[in-house]
Amino acid sequence: MSFLNADTLPMNLIISLLSGFITAFIGITPPGLLNMTAAKVNLKEGKKSALWFIFGAIIIIFFQAYLAILFARFIDDRPNLVLLLREIGCVVFSGLTVYFLLIAKKPKKIKGKIKKHSKSSRFFLGMLLSALNFFPIPYYVLVSIMLSSYNLFLFDTTFIFIFVNGVVLGAFLVFYCYITFFGKIQNKADYLMRNMNTIIGSITGLIAVVTLINIIKHYIGN
Repeated sequence: MSFLNADTLPMNLIISLLSGFITAFIGITPPGLLNMTAAKVNLKEGKKSALWFIFGAIIIIFFQAYLAILFARFIDDRPNLVLLLREIGCVVFSGLTVYFLLIAKKPKKIKGKIKKHSKSSRFFLGMLLSALNFFPIPYYVLVSIMLSSYNLFLFDTTFIFIFVNGVVLGAFLVFYCYITFFGKIQNKADYLMRNMNTIIGSITGLIAVVTLINIIKHYIGN
């Protein structure tokens, strides 16, 4: 059955949107420079300043994801590279699983003070910090190629646009949760945050196992 079959097109578009959403959610949820800075800005300057910071970061994330998928589309036309990246992805997700389950520490309380700044400066700060973060580009390249190899994504302009918008929605949700709940999480040791490393590690572990199974099937089939 074709991925572009008219009867299944709406469902395939939803799958692309959810794939982008889940991909961003997994990639941005672990405490990092962007989400922790957004939380810090919120605690010291208020939600409006934090939202401006988030909007700046999300604009860069949009272009990073879009460029990454265009690069992935170029690679996808070369089967040998696809297999190589699938193998690399298996190693990367295995490494992430080990990190989150065995090495990563729980988020610590935010320390330090932030001086008051204008909303526009927070907007450009979000853009700057997001632009300095190069991890999303190889991340979205690997994920989009893996999804395509499982017939869950198509390198078509419409599907790319829907996927990237899913990434933006997922990124915004994670950032918004950080600025909304981080203060409560700090004080009450929220269950989700206490077990976030286990949750993320389990997800990346599952992805690594599924990818490994498909790699083995490929070599057995050949």
